[in-house]
Amino acid sequence: MADKKPGIDQTLIRDLANILNETDLTEIEVEQDDLRIRVSRAGTPHYVSAPVPAAMAMPAAAGIAPVAAAEPAKASKNAVPAPMVGTVYLSPAPGSRPFVEVGASVKEGQTILIIEAMKTMNQIPSPRTGKVTQILVEDGAPVEYGEALVIIE
Repeated sequence: MADKKPGIDQTLIRDLANILNETDLTEIEVEQDDLRIRVSRAGTPHYVSAPVPAAMAMPAAAGIAPVAAAEPAKASKNAVPAPMVGTVYLSPAPGSRPFVEVGASVKEGQTILIIEAMKTMNQIPSPRTGKVTQILVEDGAPVEYGEALVIIE
């Protein structure tokens, strides 16, 4: 006698779909024994990785010199790196004075800016005492982990 595999429980799928509608979730997945069911809303974006074509060099027009791409600022050993990904704010509130300005002296532990990550405002302290020689980010700009924010000499 051959083993018969149980059919997919359509009631379970309908229940999961109802949960999506009631909770405004876009996707739900359940796993039970060897069965895994994922229910997703229609229109949910699916991301597909595809190779990006290489940029083609454009021939220079006669008499026009090609423009060189701006080089990013060299990372200094005195740069304060972003400890997380988020949005950087240079002042505690819109319209208020910035935490630090170029030329200002800072003490170790003093807040130099805020990075908002996941709706949480994270105060970023100065790692050392010194003078702010450069601010490398703009207020409200997104920053990546490890990106140089401020240079403190």
